Amino acid sequence: MAKQKVAMLTAGGLAPCLSSAVGGLIERYSDVAPEIELVAYRSGYQGVLLGDRIEITKDMREKAPLLHRYGGSPIGNSRVKLTNAADCVKRGLVKEGENPLRVAAERLAKDGITILHTIGGDDTNTTAADLAAYLGANGYNLTVVGLPKTVDNDVVPIRQSLGAWTAAEVGAGFFDHVSNEQSAAPKTLVVHEVMGRHCGWLTAATARAYIQKTGANEYVDGFMMNKQLKNIDGLYLPELDFNLEAEAERLKATMDRAGFVTLFVSEGACLDAIVAEREAAGETVKRDAFGHVKIDTINVGNWFSKQFAALLGAERSMVQKSGYYARSAPANRDDLRLIQSMTDLAVESALNKVSGVTGHDEGQGGKLRTIEFPRIKGGKHFDTSAKWFGEVMDVIGQKWKPAD
Repeated sequence: MAKQKVAMLTAGGLAPCLSSAVGGLIERYSDVAPEIELVAYRSGYQGVLLGDRIEITKDMREKAPLLHRYGGSPIGNSRVKLTNAADCVKRGLVKEGENPLRVAAERLAKDGITILHTIGGDDTNTTAADLAAYLGANGYNLTVVGLPKTVDNDVVPIRQSLGAWTAAEVGAGFFDHVSNEQSAAPKTLVVHEVMGRHCGWLTAATARAYIQKTGANEYVDGFMMNKQLKNIDGLYLPELDFNLEAEAERLKATMDRAGFVTLFVSEGACLDAIVAEREAAGETVKRDAFGHVKIDTINVGNWFSKQFAALLGAERSMVQKSGYYARSAPANRDDLRLIQSMTDLAVESALNKVSGVTGHDEGQGGKLRTIEFPRIKGGKHFDTSAKWFGEVMDVIGQKWKPAD
């Protein structure tokens, strides 16, 4: 039997699971197959292309449990699309005329890698599938098992992505402090922009966690620090339709009565309309190697702030973004449990030469299994029919309907 050698990489944006998932994989291999050599490619697929790897030593294995305490990635991330040769050449990762898939495949073969674990979102894992297919077609046997990482919780057909629960909880804690800005000046509008390109799950889940966190607060009657100051007055997701004028009329009544308004906005809400508006005005909208709009250049929260501030008569408006703060946090208890179950399955699948992405398969009743790569897709929409979402909107007091 050929000698096994395991490599792992993390890619895409950060999420509160990367450090723990790396630690979990190291721990599991050390428990069930301690003889197998482990390495990690630094900064995702960039490390594969450049041959930049970290050898995981005996001391690192013994101290791997410490990785569960931290956010970020202990092996670094990057956004590299192996099928986008022009971008790889531009960034100095391959030479002109080279096929990045071939360069990556030859590196893995040269390094003797037989198992590759990719921890990332749909782009990371579909890129891994491309790589495995290329290697298979060229006579090299590589087992690739991915773990689903995205704070958006938007990977088809996976019920719950790693890190999303933590991001919602941490985002709620972030805004618990920011909400106190409502006491800093009269007629203040505060917009909380939450990550979520196509999917509003994280914004909705952050709102729910915030309502739960502040719901049990006790206040001194008669002061301005009260339940009203901690309210959410509007919530806007890519999956919801809303009428700007009608919402402005509703929210102006709140501003006139309370003296402040709080909005939770997904960074993907109205994104297509804003991009179309800018491109129609002759602006070039920046996109990444995968063709996605560079969403941090769009400032959806700022667009909402400008639209509503004028209509509500706000004297002060501010946009606060919890995204980078939330996605850099260490995994919470719920995510740690989910990470352990998925890393254990990932190792089992890899040793049995079953490629795919671990997750609770919505196409098979939510069963935890290794899902076939061709079924992995991004852009899963948030299911607004979820009972808990209706309860959140009832607390906010906002009428809503799903987008067409």
